[in-house]
Amino acid sequence: MDMEERKPKALTRLNTFVANSRVGKRFKLTERNSNFTTELRAGTATFLTMAYILAVNASILTDSGGPCSVSDCIPLCSDPSIPVSSCTSSNLTVIQPDSSCKFEPVNPGYAACLEVLRKDLIVATAASSLIGCLIMGIFANLPLALAPGMGINAYFAYTVVGFHGSGNVSYESALTAVFIEGLIFLLISVVGFRTKLAKLIPKPIRISSSAGIGLFLAFIGLQNNQGIGLIAYDSSTLVTIGACPPSERVSLAPVRTLVNGTVALIEGGGVSGAIMCSRGRMESATFWLAMVGFVIIAYCLIKNVKGAMIYGIVFVTAVSWFRNTSVTAFPNTVSGETAYRYFKQIVDVHPIQKTLGALSFKNMGKGHLWEALVTFLYVDILSTTGTLYSMASFAGFSDENGDFEGQYFAFMSDATSIVAGSY
Repeated sequence: MDMEERKPKALTRLNTFVANSRVGKRFKLTERNSNFTTELRAGTATFLTMAYILAVNASILTDSGGPCSVSDCIPLCSDPSIPVSSCTSSNLTVIQPDSSCKFEPVNPGYAACLEVLRKDLIVATAASSLIGCLIMGIFANLPLALAPGMGINAYFAYTVVGFHGSGNVSYESALTAVFIEGLIFLLISVVGFRTKLAKLIPKPIRISSSAGIGLFLAFIGLQNNQGIGLIAYDSSTLVTIGACPPSERVSLAPVRTLVNGTVALIEGGGVSGAIMCSRGRMESATFWLAMVGFVIIAYCLIKNVKGAMIYGIVFVTAVSWFRNTSVTAFPNTVSGETAYRYFKQIVDVHPIQKTLGALSFKNMGKGHLWEALVTFLYVDILSTTGTLYSMASFAGFSDENGDFEGQYFAFMSDATSIVAGSY
């Protein structure tokens, strides 16, 4: 018997052994016409497809500035190339930081705080996802993976807290709103009211909500900050074709014209990210790399290739690892060098330093906080419930009434993850 004949038989014996074990019976491998190796491949594909959330979610929330503030900025010499300790010449002055230190050019002290924050959020994203997936897999016994929602987190970062804290609610207070909303959501799930509430939502809305969330995420992914940059700002139509190189992107700030004709920055308005192209449209190398990855994924999907999403992701990721290219993830900058050193560690145990227990109940009386809380609760009830129902229906777990096995613990899993993630 050659190796090719022995290999399938070995896999068959392995699948039979696992199916007859307590683990196989607990997860109903035989009843669901599955086996251990299939579940292993499916789990690996799901992880690789969703692993981008670890980096993207952390980057989106880092854009809010988190607990980093002006106090993290450091004094600088009027000549940036000269250290503050040597800034003693008569034609040089020491510039004390103000609120502008959080925007381009970002103060080194504030940038260092953001880097620690980003690593904290990567760990927090992994931890909250782990909690949700364990509850979903062990108690609900459903092959559905959970991770932080990109849509609601984008709303948290860019609307509630605002870019680098330019919104109406502080990061700490916004976390409190998420925490309270999570407790309410958990209570609704525990008493079983969420199931009844979900039935009040028309089935077309439940099924289509996941598509709506996907469109919102696609819109974010096409922008500059955390996407491929195809969409840029336009003063007439708000959005236009961009995809210009990073060196040709400019930031915007809200201004007003004073009586004397001068222009002044609106206080508290903040400065945007690099959302506008001055020139060089459709010349971004990273955009075209993303297009190649998209074509690879699309072709594999059309040809029904298993793991289609993985091939495009792996290709784009591998190409971006090479340094000294126009598409590298590790450019020759301070942040690029920091990212490269972190990347070379391969394994790193990073204790959460800035975000753990950062909640603040000081501003509970402000209307903006409660507006955010109600919005979080509404979106979670609609989006997560709709997504769960649509995924259960797609996987064939739903009955004629729309119910599915393990839905009680499935609802508990995402509610518990929200509470854990907010803390």
